[in-house]
Amino acid sequence: MMLRDAVNDYIAWRQAHGAKFDTGAYLLHRFLKHVGGSAGCDAVSQAHVLDFLAGQGSLTRYRANKYSVLAGFYRYAISRGYVIRSPLPARDEEPNRPRSSSPYVYSRNELQRLFDAIDVSRQGSIQLDADTLRTLLQLLYGAGLRFGEAQRLTLDDVDLPDALLTIRHTKFYKTRLVPVCRQLADALKTYAARRAQRPFPKGTASTFLANRDGTPLAQSTAAHAFTKLLKEAGIEGRNDKRRAPCLHSLRHAAAVHRLESWYRQGADVQRLLPTLSTWLGHTDLNGTRIYLSMTPELLHQASVRFDAYVNGGGNHE
Repeated sequence: MMLRDAVNDYIAWRQAHGAKFDTGAYLLHRFLKHVGGSAGCDAVSQAHVLDFLAGQGSLTRYRANKYSVLAGFYRYAISRGYVIRSPLPARDEEPNRPRSSSPYVYSRNELQRLFDAIDVSRQGSIQLDADTLRTLLQLLYGAGLRFGEAQRLTLDDVDLPDALLTIRHTKFYKTRLVPVCRQLADALKTYAARRAQRPFPKGTASTFLANRDGTPLAQSTAAHAFTKLLKEAGIEGRNDKRRAPCLHSLRHAAAVHRLESWYRQGADVQRLLPTLSTWLGHTDLNGTRIYLSMTPELLHQASVRFDAYVNGGGNHE
């Protein structure tokens, strides 16, 4: 069987079983281009695979991602009889993937500086105005949304009377309801009144967040505007092995600040983690537990709780 046909079959199979598989499909098409899609499945050698995995630069986690996608494809290809064996090297022969950098978490002071700088940073803007950028940031931080989730919110998805957001088409194909606090609900009502003065190209199915002409926000436009805002607020990435600050960092800050508040209140954080996980739209707790060790404040609060536990003779309330 031709490699191209086998790859296309696998992509269709993954997507038919509910996976978006966008990144996997992209990597497999890169693999096709690298080795030649007109080749037969059994014509791919380990040398071809190793050359594709190595790439052109230094070792990054990207190599591990490529290996994982190819491993899934070849398991499928072997099960269908397209190939006899996988040309991938054994997993224990692969170099250890570099440790991922920690996400950037804005301090509360930095958040205040960001919001204070919005009006100045958006002066002279053509499409994405200050009101829309402010509301976007409020949704990412106040509701813990991913950018795409906020971007896709429609007028029908924003229930202002009940202060409830319906998040559809999530990262894991699930729909969830996100209640919002009174402060954020009031901000959304204020924005909704201004949004009503703009076009609704799809009626109530139009996006809640919109440019001046009623069109949906583009990720590239929002990212460019946020980069300008970071500069205006005097927030720069630090050379401390953290990722550079970005829009998605607002979601990380939302999770970390919630955990810090729970610790200060003396709440049972382990019991509340599933609640936070559901709020963030994680499929399991592994994606949420990473936030427990992300800031000095969390480590301090955990230490305080542990000391109280020890000094109290092991009575943990």
